[in-house]
Amino acid sequence: MPASYLLVINGKPEGPFSIEQLKEKGVKAGDFLKTAAMDDYKEAHEIAELRHLLGFGQQPLIPQYFGSFDQRLLASALDWFFVSGALILAAFILTLFTADKATRLFIAFGLLAVIPAAKFIYHIILESSAKQATYGKQILRIKVCDMQGNRIGFAHALGRNFAKLFSVLTFFIGYLMCFFNKQQQCLHDMIAGTLVMKDRLF
Repeated sequence: MPASYLLVINGKPEGPFSIEQLKEKGVKAGDFLKTAAMDDYKEAHEIAELRHLLGFGQQPLIPQYFGSFDQRLLASALDWFFVSGALILAAFILTLFTADKATRLFIAFGLLAVIPAAKFIYHIILESSAKQATYGKQILRIKVCDMQGNRIGFAHALGRNFAKLFSVLTFFIGYLMCFFNKQQQCLHDMIAGTLVMKDRLF
C-alpha cells in the first residue's frame, strides 16, 4: 500500500495525503513531510520515494541547529551508563559461575580496560549507522553528521573518535571549545570535519 504523508503547511501539519494529492498541491523539494513510520519530518528531497515519484534531486542539507554542550554531556553520561551497565551485568553473571578468587579479581579489573574499549567501538558503530547517533544521543535527539549534514561512514566515525584523544589531552579544553564557535564544534569535531546537529522538531 503506498505511503501517505503529513505535509507542513503554514507551520502546521495537515493530511495525510496520497502521492497524487501531493502532486496536485505542487509539493516543492523544500517542503516538510513525514509518514506514520518516520520519527520526524524531512524535506521532500530527502525522501527517496518522493525524489523518485515527484522528480526531485537530492539537495545538500546545511545544518542550522546544533547539539549544545549540556545535551552532549548528558548523552555521554547516558552512553557510559548503558555500556558500563551491560558489561558489569555480564561480568557479574560470569563471577557466579566461578569460585576462584583470582579469576573473579581478573574479571573485575578487566572491566577497567574493557569498558572504554567497548564504548569506543559502540560510538563508531552507532554514529556511522542509519540513526547517526548512540543511544544517548538518540534520547537527546541529536546526531553526528558531516559538514553538509550527511551521514558519516565507518572510517570517518573511527577518525572522529580517535580525534577525541586531542580533546582529552588538552585537559578537556577541546570539549569546551564548543562554546566559542557558532557550530558548537569540539576540537575533535573540527579535526574530523563533523557536527553534532539537532533533529528538527515541529
